[in-house]
Amino acid sequence: MSFTVRNAVEKDMQSVLDLITELAVFEKEPDAVNITVNDLINDGFSENPKFKIFVAEQENIIIGIALFYERYSTWKGRSIHLEDLIVTKKKQKIGAGKALYSAVLKYAYDNNFNRVAWEVIDWNTNAIDFYKSTGATYLNDWSVVQMNKENLAKFVENN
Repeated sequence: MSFTVRNAVEKDMQSVLDLITELAVFEKEPDAVNITVNDLINDGFSENPKFKIFVAEQENIIIGIALFYERYSTWKGRSIHLEDLIVTKKKQKIGAGKALYSAVLKYAYDNNFNRVAWEVIDWNTNAIDFYKSTGATYLNDWSVVQMNKENLAKFVENN
């Protein structure tokens, strides 16, 4: 079965949110998604969008997404952060993930970005092996650090 990859539009955001939630469940964080369809529309389709999304679509159904945004590396300059690459479980292994990944990398190349970076959960060996097979560098000695909104507020209030 064939599929197409295209830029997301506002009407896709419910499907995008559904896939984000599916990924959260896969990553054992089923209650972690706090955003809404309206957040995605407001943040992705405003005058200054915060991200871009490519979608994989099959028979008018969104089966995968790649959400990414620009960031700046003090070492490399203009970079892209691939926030999420998701294909719904029942449509994996048909090439949609690779097509979305390729679309992001082509976008970065065509727009003269110096690097694309992302995180991958350490037990997702299929994804790690795929990324390595494409020439990506897996950084074993770096860790992701985050501060959630609650801890951010505590820090600011106490410092």
